[in-house]
Amino acid sequence: MKPLLLLVAVALGLATVVSAGPETIECWFVEDAGGGGLSKKPATLLLRHGPRGPPPRPDLDPKLYFKVDDPAGMLLAAFRRYPAGASAPHCEMSRFIPFPASAKWARSLSPQQNCPRALDGDWLLVSVSSKVFSLSSLLRLQPEPQREPVFITMATVVLTVLTHNPAPRIPLGKDAVLDLRFAYAPSTLEGSSSLDAGPPPFGLEWRRQHRGKGHLLLAATPGLAERMPPAQEKATAFVAWDDDEPWGPWTGNGTFWLPAVKPSQEGVYLATVHLPYLQGQVSLELTVHKPPRVSLTPAPVVWAAPGEAPPELLCLASHFFPAEGLEVKWELRGGPGGSSRKAEGKTWLSTVRHHSDGSVSQSGHLQLPPVTAKQHGVRYVCRVHHSSLPASGRSADVTLEVAGFSGPSIEDSIGLFLSAFLLLGLLKALGWLAAYRTIPEVSKEKATAASLTIARNSKKSQ
Repeated sequence: MKPLLLLVAVALGLATVVSAGPETIECWFVEDAGGGGLSKKPATLLLRHGPRGPPPRPDLDPKLYFKVDDPAGMLLAAFRRYPAGASAPHCEMSRFIPFPASAKWARSLSPQQNCPRALDGDWLLVSVSSKVFSLSSLLRLQPEPQREPVFITMATVVLTVLTHNPAPRIPLGKDAVLDLRFAYAPSTLEGSSSLDAGPPPFGLEWRRQHRGKGHLLLAATPGLAERMPPAQEKATAFVAWDDDEPWGPWTGNGTFWLPAVKPSQEGVYLATVHLPYLQGQVSLELTVHKPPRVSLTPAPVVWAAPGEAPPELLCLASHFFPAEGLEVKWELRGGPGGSSRKAEGKTWLSTVRHHSDGSVSQSGHLQLPPVTAKQHGVRYVCRVHHSSLPASGRSADVTLEVAGFSGPSIEDSIGLFLSAFLLLGLLKALGWLAAYRTIPEVSKEKATAASLTIARNSKKSQ
């Protein structure tokens, strides 16, 4: 019975893996509506279904209800790992027409300018974005919907480009690694640009868009003797197919590495994979951050006399990024109520001071009103909030000492007495030790002088 139970457990485990993730992905089909406008229609990708076949969707146009076949498995695997509690991904699709790569360095990927007849037919570009991943896929469609048992259009995934880190947050000065994977499954042998066995040639391009400007960082065509533009900002990439199976499908790696990122390297990064007449692109939004160091002066104690205002408190948030969004809050802890409350006084922020590494510093100020004896021992806390910090922020505090109300307690007096007693005993012991070491030396000096006197007297008598 044990082997049977083991097989059942394995079967249940496999069923759990296969059934993970959503069954369908709700999308918008976007197309030109004329006059510069766009129209949106609901569409659905059916990733899997039960033994009874695809569920009916009378609310959809059958030409926009797609049953997905993914020979390479990258698109389906991405959704199988999609967390159950995560928000639904945003999905858009549009028509796609195969065309040669427009970049000069990638022209050798397309041996002829006209698209091969083998790539004729209907194509669909699907773009999916979420906090979990970002992907784009090219799907080749059957000409007409099939009934099985409902009207549905069959769609085969040909190319998928995927990143599992669509919004990388990189500490200032650290290396950025932007992952990129892609998979290609040619629908027919004639669909590739070459009849040779093995994966086809491809090109990889990484660009950054920041404040409306595009900048080519890296371009590569592995295996092709093409002159490439030089890589910028010391960027490198892992550009290769994972295997060389004769007829596919194939998977590849285009992970991008950018050393010691600076604030100027923030922006949207576009990764494009070029195949002969086919392209797939995903976007990643890279942000740079550095949490501030927080200090409060004067510290650790601020003094004031009753009826007088303490010195101005300065809360310094140093070497942080981004420069925007810093917030300094002042709290008062202790006192008659013993609770924490907002500190009274005039507050303001200084101007931002810039540093050579791109980080900034800024200080918050608190001008306190005159204090009373009841405020002796309270603590003033400055709490700094910033996008680079946890929700609780980061804080520093200082204790208020009111003059005339800071005498030592009974415990402090006993401690001082014991310390003085021990110190006195230590000094006496050191004095005795010094005297003990001095006595033999004096005795030796006296003995030496006496012997010299006797010797002189003996010489005179002779």
